[in-house]
Amino acid sequence: MSTKGVILVTGINGFVGGRTVEAFLKAGFSVRGTVRSRASAHATVEALSQYGDKLEVVEVPDVSVKGAFDEVAKGVDGVAHLAQSIADNFGSDPQAEVDRITEATTGILDSASKAGTVKTVLLMSSCVAVFSVKEGPYIFTEKDWADSWVDLFQSMGADSPRGVPYMASKVLGEKAFWTYRDEKKPSFTMTAINPFFICGPPLTTPASPDKIPTTPAFIWNILRGGELVGPVPDWDYWVDVRDVAKLVVWGFEHADEADGERYIAKTAWGTPQATADILRPAYPHLSIKEGTPGEGYLPGWKSPQERDVDGSKALKALGGEYIAYDQSVLDTAKAFEPLLGKQ
Repeated sequence: MSTKGVILVTGINGFVGGRTVEAFLKAGFSVRGTVRSRASAHATVEALSQYGDKLEVVEVPDVSVKGAFDEVAKGVDGVAHLAQSIADNFGSDPQAEVDRITEATTGILDSASKAGTVKTVLLMSSCVAVFSVKEGPYIFTEKDWADSWVDLFQSMGADSPRGVPYMASKVLGEKAFWTYRDEKKPSFTMTAINPFFICGPPLTTPASPDKIPTTPAFIWNILRGGELVGPVPDWDYWVDVRDVAKLVVWGFEHADEADGERYIAKTAWGTPQATADILRPAYPHLSIKEGTPGEGYLPGWKSPQERDVDGSKALKALGGEYIAYDQSVLDTAKAFEPLLGKQ
């Protein structure tokens, strides 16, 4: 087993989960990874088979059940809580899903406390816990909280616009994380990462286009000749999944420095137009829409908007280097090439 210790990672079959497990294993850690069903981890385990018994897979069917992580947290040195709902999972009772997310967060913290061996817990939060609608020039930092999403959700409930319950859940889930730290004063360090939209190649090639992870799916859409549309208009900040994974590992390797801190992860202003401009020269044989080349972004994939986001703290943690947006887009497209004949 690794001399660096064992890290419990939730949701290892996910887009971020797979790359994070890979990063931990490469860095010399062992991983105990959770999934809702063991079968869903098959591709991840196969991709990382070279690490043998340094990767252990356990089932946790419902992360929100009280005590769900009590057994799997025993003996681990750290916890990386990555398993989260996506925007389409909130259905007709969004309050129940919001509550479930909050309960899962506090539940895994309780399990970490009971284990007695845990030194660090890291939460994968989101940019939507930071970034909200503001008029005029403004620079968002880790000090910002997007409480407006919570206010909107609480006022509209099940009638909230699509995506609002998800965004509210991210704010409330992370606030529950920090409230636990303030009130319970656990012995372990606590850190949160707030990534913007995540692109980059998945650990394993999706079996079919409908299995492509939610956020990099827009790159696939442009590659196959679809309209130049991103996930959310005017929210075009991106970061590569491999950099997010590196930042997670950094949080464990520099736990004292990261204790009590939030880290905004964002690399570039990657509009659909910018993405198409990157892909067209690389795939001249495909019918990638031209749009209006060069429009809507500045050289180096910088934002032309008055609002911006300061991601310098996370960038400094990673030694001042992120994977460049064009490289991330091309690597993502390369991973999706086998799917071009399956449209």
